[in-house]
Amino acid sequence: MDSPPIALPAAIPPARRPPIPLLAAVVPIAGGVVLWLITGSLFALCFAALGPLMLVASLLDGARSRRRDRRLSDDESAQAWARAETDLRDRQNQERIRLRHRHPDAATCLMQPPLRGVQAPDADTELVLGHGVVASGIRTSGGEGDRAREFLARSSALSDAPITVPLGGGVCLRGTAPIVAAAARALVVQLCLRFSPAQLTLAGDLDSSGLGGFPHVRGARRGALRVGVASSGATRPEADAVLWLLPPEAEVPEGVTTVIDCVEPQRAQLRTTRGVQDLAVECLSLAQTEVVAGDCSDRVEEVDVLPDAVSLHDLDQPHSTSGLPAVIGRGERGDVLLDIVDDGPHAIVTGTTGTGKSELLVSWVTAIAAGHGPDRVSFVLADFKGGTAFEPLRELPQVVAVITDLDESGARRGVSSLTAELRRREAVLAAAGARDISEVTMPRLVIVVDEFAALLQEHSDLGSVFTDVAARGRALGMHLILGTQRASGVIREALAANCPLRLSLRVGDPADSRLVLGTDAAAELPGGPGSRGLAFSRRPQDVDPVALRVALTGAADLRAVGMRWSAAATAQSPWLPPLPRLLPLAELTSDGAARQGALVLGRADDPDRQAQPLELLRPGVDRGLAILGGSGAGKSAAIRALAAQHPEALWIPGDPERAWDLVTELAERDPAPGSLVLCDDIDRLLARLPLDHAQQMAQRWEQILRAGSGATVVLTAARAGGLVARLIDALPSRALLQMSSRVEHLAAGGEAAGYDRDRAPGRACIGDREVQFAWIDEQEGVAESRPSRRSGSDAWQPESVITGVVSSGADAVATALRDAYPWCDVVPAASDVQRASRPLIVVGDADAWQRCWTVWQRVRAEGEVLVRAECPTELRQLAGVRELPPYALTHAGRAWSLRDARMPRRVIVPALLPATASNRGVGG
Repeated sequence: MDSPPIALPAAIPPARRPPIPLLAAVVPIAGGVVLWLITGSLFALCFAALGPLMLVASLLDGARSRRRDRRLSDDESAQAWARAETDLRDRQNQERIRLRHRHPDAATCLMQPPLRGVQAPDADTELVLGHGVVASGIRTSGGEGDRAREFLARSSALSDAPITVPLGGGVCLRGTAPIVAAAARALVVQLCLRFSPAQLTLAGDLDSSGLGGFPHVRGARRGALRVGVASSGATRPEADAVLWLLPPEAEVPEGVTTVIDCVEPQRAQLRTTRGVQDLAVECLSLAQTEVVAGDCSDRVEEVDVLPDAVSLHDLDQPHSTSGLPAVIGRGERGDVLLDIVDDGPHAIVTGTTGTGKSELLVSWVTAIAAGHGPDRVSFVLADFKGGTAFEPLRELPQVVAVITDLDESGARRGVSSLTAELRRREAVLAAAGARDISEVTMPRLVIVVDEFAALLQEHSDLGSVFTDVAARGRALGMHLILGTQRASGVIREALAANCPLRLSLRVGDPADSRLVLGTDAAAELPGGPGSRGLAFSRRPQDVDPVALRVALTGAADLRAVGMRWSAAATAQSPWLPPLPRLLPLAELTSDGAARQGALVLGRADDPDRQAQPLELLRPGVDRGLAILGGSGAGKSAAIRALAAQHPEALWIPGDPERAWDLVTELAERDPAPGSLVLCDDIDRLLARLPLDHAQQMAQRWEQILRAGSGATVVLTAARAGGLVARLIDALPSRALLQMSSRVEHLAAGGEAAGYDRDRAPGRACIGDREVQFAWIDEQEGVAESRPSRRSGSDAWQPESVITGVVSSGADAVATALRDAYPWCDVVPAASDVQRASRPLIVVGDADAWQRCWTVWQRVRAEGEVLVRAECPTELRQLAGVRELPPYALTHAGRAWSLRDARMPRRVIVPALLPATASNRGVGG
């Protein structure tokens, strides 16, 4: 924040003379003259003399006041200028201190060693050449005159301030050899004190200048800035920046934009592209330089540099009986060992794409597995960035499961099972009376997640599972290693608070680095291929982050670990295997005691309890179940499996006539308690009926479902809309199989996230459970017709003395009846019907019967009326039947028989069957 400007005192304006009080002087004179004229007394003229006296006195008093004000103004101005001078001096000193702290020369670096960051120097790094006059940032306001202008000139320039130039352009020092060498030594010492050997490398002719003793000369490191020193006539060294030591008036090398002409110690002239200025150049003697170089060598060891690459087999892995220590890389001062148990119990690993985060996780898992067998540790690996990062680790015996974002349901199931694993471990500790996993023989479980942010994005509700594991995992031996590109906005406080072990590769935002490491170190790591695998680790006991090069894991390392533990038993998975795609009914019903008379629907998957119990249906206890699914989803197989287990089950057939009769019978008399009623594709059955019959059947189904008779009803449907919706709502539970579309899935009551168009046949969702229905071959199942209790219709024979037939096409119908029943007299309704010795069949359409109303009344009173199924309107108009008759197929020889006041019943008239149907028989 800029300091406020220095306020300069305003210039003192000249004092103004007070006006001459002429009026005050004239009035006494005029008054005295008037009195003299009136009185004639000379004393009146004395009064007139007061005017000039008052005028003189007023002038003398004004001069005295001006002198006093002038003196006071001068004193205030002097005090204000003194304050301004003091403020300027203090601000210049503070600004000079800030600049020297920001741009330290060799002397300043020796008095106060600079803070070394992890960012290596580059071409833009500022090199302090010496001290001189630079522009100042001090501002002034107010003031006028020469003194103010002189003050402004002094405040805009800062003397004895460090003068810097970018290092990348190189520096040319010209002058006598001793002075030039002393100035060059000061510049090089300044750089060596500001940057570590890992960041800066010296090259060129150094021994003659006394610079060969610095550790920065011991060889180039990857990523370090190379600074060369060259004398006149020498070849330019391989360096990023060069300090040239030349005699006076020598030609400046090409590309150099900074020239220092050294006249004598502390006196030189600087020439750059910005101009020429005087410079007080710093110089160091040969003895001083050797002392500084020796001190640097004592404080810097050879290992104080990160290696360019590390292989995992080059690191010695420790073995511990308590924690899970592992050496995952090499730092500046040796191998870096981390223990997820002692340093954790949980860890966060951050790093942008391409920095080597996945390699770090693979190496960490391999390093732990190298020193600890399956009896000590097991791993669950979750890869949510393509599914290939952890593929090489599958063969390790300690790895019990690998879940990826390619298997969405498997990933959700696996993460949900972690809660059950928590409860299982708590139960084991409670049974053993132990407080910690170290007191029981149970392997620790390490859950490693690559791209934790992607996991939460796809399954946001699973974040609470990880928070729960983080809170309770220490004592239970469950540990998290969460990898993510950035921690800010991804890992919540409740989770981060339980993850004290932190590692970070390069990140793009300093805020992410501070959140993980407490410093900006990870954000300052350089980019490019050379920085891949560079990381910082911070354990709870570390004051500052520790830099390291992450070890790379090869195929040979994985083979060595696998062979070491090849004889060990494979660790137990924290969850059961997924449900199979096919579950034969015989395998599920082999243990009859386990289900205690209940019917087996299939097997459920309950990852929250690490269980896969049988899904049962208890006739007489459970009111029923609705099974919804598209074509080929497994609805019929589920019905067949239930029917095979319950020989007395009533299976409503797909024939609408027989289904009508059975549903009507069930509605009129409640089914027996404990009975099982099955209906497959009820939506298709209702769709085959006319609208009025479909509504009537749906009402009867509702009556059955809501009657509470103790029967269990199982209905299947492909859709949940229309009339079927009311029936499904009347059932206490429903099973969702694969629906034909996402819209149908949502309409059936499913969640959008639960839709899977590749769901296996027979895989249903019942509540919050996944269930695989039992399967039975169609030939082994129970045919639909077997459980029916009554025939769908009766074959009609003339039994009354007179029978009336209502049908269109009366002549053709009469001919067919005459051929079918030769022992009967068949006549049209329009003829004169007389009593006869043989049974009489009268045939007519609606109009004919209206004209022969007397005959109609006789038929209704003495005989039987047949109304063909194609004439429902005539049934209401002629017979006055207002209630819906039993459903009858049209154009299939069906008719309604009316006797007396009884309700119509459906019959089959073989003579009215179509030719193709009559050839097949009366069954229709």
